[in-house]
Amino acid sequence: MQTIRRASERGHANHGWLDSHHTFSFADFYDPKAMGFRALRVINDDRVQGGKGFGAHSHRDMEIISYVLEGGLAHKDSTGTSDVIRPGDVQRMSAGRGVTHSEFNASPKDGVHFLQIWIMPDRDQLGIAPSYEQKHFAEADRRGTLRLVASRDGRAGSLTIHADASVYAGLLAKGETTELALAPGRHAWIHVARGTAKVNGEVVSTGDGVAITDETKLVIEGGGADVAELIAFDLA
Repeated sequence: MQTIRRASERGHANHGWLDSHHTFSFADFYDPKAMGFRALRVINDDRVQGGKGFGAHSHRDMEIISYVLEGGLAHKDSTGTSDVIRPGDVQRMSAGRGVTHSEFNASPKDGVHFLQIWIMPDRDQLGIAPSYEQKHFAEADRRGTLRLVASRDGRAGSLTIHADASVYAGLLAKGETTELALAPGRHAWIHVARGTAKVNGEVVSTGDGVAITDETKLVIEGGGADVAELIAFDLA
């Protein structure tokens, strides 16, 4: 069974310097039917003006993944990490027992467009030491397929997250098809970061999300004039 959550159903907040769409309940947006999906708690689609950003703030017990679509995102945190995330980069910050970080547009004039994703850690991973990891996944490795970018065991060169989840990123041109197999009892969420695609025959577009349960295989096909960029989650 699959259920589509259309982009128009998301929460929206425009603060001038920040234009944000929330797939699930977040901040002032509350939808009791959209409190997350399995361990997936947040997908925020954020656009930040040049020179602006989020000042130092704290998190705990959350796996936070940042995925940049356009521009550069400057990250600093209390573990001593300072880095810039650009398209193709995927960053994982495990908040653990507590971390403080800031995120600013790395450009003084050009916008940055990124996804911030929160995944709840496994119960036995609560209260761990905070940590940070960032890797680059070349466009060629994501074209026409779903490239594993984060997993519990860090397999295939992916980031290591402290949750029973696997995260994939893919770029599909029109007519390109890829598949994602799901083990019995697993669930999936597909987020369309941009473009148009088909998930098991149903058309989805920028900002749409698809919840999948009781399926063993997903067939995903690029379907628009522009390359579709998707994030897929395999969840317990």
